[in-house]
Amino acid sequence: MKSYIPRPLYTNRIEPFIGKDLIKVITGQRRIGKSYILLQISDIIKEKTPEANIIFIDKELLAFADMKNYMDLYQYVLKKATGHNYNYLFVDEIQEIEEFQLCLRSLLNENICDIYCTGSNAKMLSGELATHLAGRYIEFPVHSLSYEEFLRFNQLQDSPESLRSYLTFGGMPYIHNLAMNINVIFEYLRNVYSTILLKDVVARESIRNVSFLENLVGYLVDNTGSLFSAQNISKYLKSQQVNIPTQTILNYLKALCNSFFVYKIQRAETQGIKIFEIGEKYYFEDLGLHNAIRHFDFRRDINKLIENVVCIDLLRYGYEVYVGKNGNKEIDFIASKGDHKIYIQVAYILLDEATVQREFGNLLEIPDNYPKYVITMDEMQSGGNYQGIKQISLRDFLLAEDKEKL
Repeated sequence: MKSYIPRPLYTNRIEPFIGKDLIKVITGQRRIGKSYILLQISDIIKEKTPEANIIFIDKELLAFADMKNYMDLYQYVLKKATGHNYNYLFVDEIQEIEEFQLCLRSLLNENICDIYCTGSNAKMLSGELATHLAGRYIEFPVHSLSYEEFLRFNQLQDSPESLRSYLTFGGMPYIHNLAMNINVIFEYLRNVYSTILLKDVVARESIRNVSFLENLVGYLVDNTGSLFSAQNISKYLKSQQVNIPTQTILNYLKALCNSFFVYKIQRAETQGIKIFEIGEKYYFEDLGLHNAIRHFDFRRDINKLIENVVCIDLLRYGYEVYVGKNGNKEIDFIASKGDHKIYIQVAYILLDEATVQREFGNLLEIPDNYPKYVITMDEMQSGGNYQGIKQISLRDFLLAEDKEKL
């Protein structure tokens, strides 16, 4: 029996759907902790329904190596299912089973079991599931550890030092088993990176130019939070006598996004709903992976790290996130959830009046009354107010589950 540290942020979202006639799909980057969330849900079910028959399939185990396609899965479930209505199917990394959606559709229609599965590739949702099971599944995105989870997993108190560790090592759950040593943790993270790249990007998406893919990831690391254009990259490469078509760059970027390794954040007008097709930003799911890939320098990279961690935290709590454009001014993030919206500027520290004018001034020009925040590493200024705009420390922002009540 595996032991685990509970992650109620996700189990509380999934629990209301236990026993409902929907396939529960848990998505996220590899090694992010999806398997353990499946285990936690199965334990919740067993506690509520002691007679539950749990059918657990982990495609990463050798025991299931022969389970290749949807018929293999279907026959296995029929063999393990009992005659009562308390069958629960859990499949970890279901995208490893060819045409799995055909089996899930049949199991759902036959009312054989309550279904839960995980996947490490977004294509699974946009293709296989959406085509055959539209309206019959619900997705639960899982992210790397939040700052609160990082503190809990590593038995740390909230402090400037703990925040620095989080910004350096990131939130891959397994690192709580390792010594808090940058060489040890980065070695582990580089191995995770290689696995993601080879299994979830190269193999899954049939990538041919692996060398260019690795260079592209390096470019994204160096330019995290900068406006990105595949066309500009293609032009730059041509100037270096490297001829990579723009479409290839776009395909490789999409493959990286499909593996939940990076997220593409598009630009949008602060007023209205215009979304810009050209010029977006890319942020990494996990800062530790981001930092382990290239030579890491905390002071040099701090602005990128803060921006990245804020973006992923907004996604973690269910916000739709855009880079804001207000005339010729840029707003770091517009985040919306339902009918609520917040605007955010991110800065390391507010060193001087010019920095204050820039960060607060961009927000002051937005004419609506939605909450506006400047998030900084300044420890003493949280709760400060500048003409109605709140300044909040990064630690306070990350520890606030309900961003609407900051």
